[in-house]
Amino acid sequence: MTLWLHRGAHGYFPGDKRNLDTGPCPTVLAGGNLGAEYWLEDDGREFVPDTSKPAYRVPTMDEIRAIPWNGLTVASTFSGCGGSCLGYRMAGFRVVWANEFVPAAQDSYNANKAEACYLDSRDIRTVKSEEILEQTGLARGELDLFDGSPPCQAFSTAGKREKGWGTEKKYEHGATQKNERLFDDYIRLLDGLQPKTFVAENVSGLVKGTAKGMFLEILRGLKACGYRVKCKQLDAQWLGVPQMRQRVIFVGVREDLGLEPVHPKPLQYRYSVRDAIPNALFVPYMTTGKTPVQRTADKPCPTVTTFNVSGAGDKIEVEGSHEGWYSGSLEGYATGEEWDKIKPGEASKKYFNLKRAHPDKPSGTILASHGTPGSSGVAHPTEKRKFTIPELKRICGFPDDFILKGTYAQQWERLGNSVPPVMMHKVAEAIRSGIFDK
Repeated sequence: MTLWLHRGAHGYFPGDKRNLDTGPCPTVLAGGNLGAEYWLEDDGREFVPDTSKPAYRVPTMDEIRAIPWNGLTVASTFSGCGGSCLGYRMAGFRVVWANEFVPAAQDSYNANKAEACYLDSRDIRTVKSEEILEQTGLARGELDLFDGSPPCQAFSTAGKREKGWGTEKKYEHGATQKNERLFDDYIRLLDGLQPKTFVAENVSGLVKGTAKGMFLEILRGLKACGYRVKCKQLDAQWLGVPQMRQRVIFVGVREDLGLEPVHPKPLQYRYSVRDAIPNALFVPYMTTGKTPVQRTADKPCPTVTTFNVSGAGDKIEVEGSHEGWYSGSLEGYATGEEWDKIKPGEASKKYFNLKRAHPDKPSGTILASHGTPGSSGVAHPTEKRKFTIPELKRICGFPDDFILKGTYAQQWERLGNSVPPVMMHKVAEAIRSGIFDK
């Protein structure tokens, strides 16, 4: 079926043939289209929908738990709420040990972890490789994969970068760490464990500007442990995640195995915000007092007001995140006024990182610090608000039923700090097929 556009009334164009399968309909204007006439003409072709791009879907937690074990074991450091670990589990790996020292992140990790996984809650600087081996029942060299995503704030282009080096970051539970040196502890444990392979992840800022020196130092340290190492910058949007998220991925293979490191190949398609968040996902709850009232997707959502931020008035909650009130309205904030001035897909020139997501493109990068009321960051394309937690889980490649603990801002932070599980699934699959299957 083809659409013909004819502008014969004013003689501007002799005609314009538009294909419904490959392009949009011409703009329909309120005052007419300069006398243009439209009609459909059947060209005899059978309509065949594009099936090269499968529907966006992240498996549920029950489905992930039911995935057969592929015989490979993983130990994870800097595990957060479990994004990387979930990706390995989606690929059939068994996570036997994990480390996370932020209590709010531990709560979420514990709510979703496999029974066989031991969660070590100590500061990574105090953990010894001998203790990991004892807790997992493995001997040195038996672990299949050692994973780690050291905190990236020290290298992020959205932060202070080298201006903050040497300064200890204070976490919400009071502990402090110099984040730019935490890769040293990952390398120390790698050397002690001697796993067959490893995966280390960080932000793309690690290979930019002054941080390049730190990158080279880290690369030398990883190779000195006895590994063949390759590092690539990967973008989550080309690995099945509806989010533009560039990450540097180190993959190492122990020298005695005689195999080369591998990375996943990019897909030929991307998922958009619209692919990830169909209208059916918007199922909010409104509470007056202690009784929640469910609002279905075919009815208007209750008004999101600034009172929700301070806790006054009716609160809006979203199914699956009852412990964190939704407080993402931009009404009454300067960022909300700026949101009105930019179009979907555009970024603010006034507020760094403020952007209205484009519904038909992947979301911009979700940063951990942008879940606080009125802050910048990626905002909803058509409503003056931030994404809800269920929406954000879709954009970050998490299952709908993945449990997140804490406030709205804390849940946002967990997701913003995580490696998207769908992305890590692709990395894990590449390592399984490209290294262990050989």
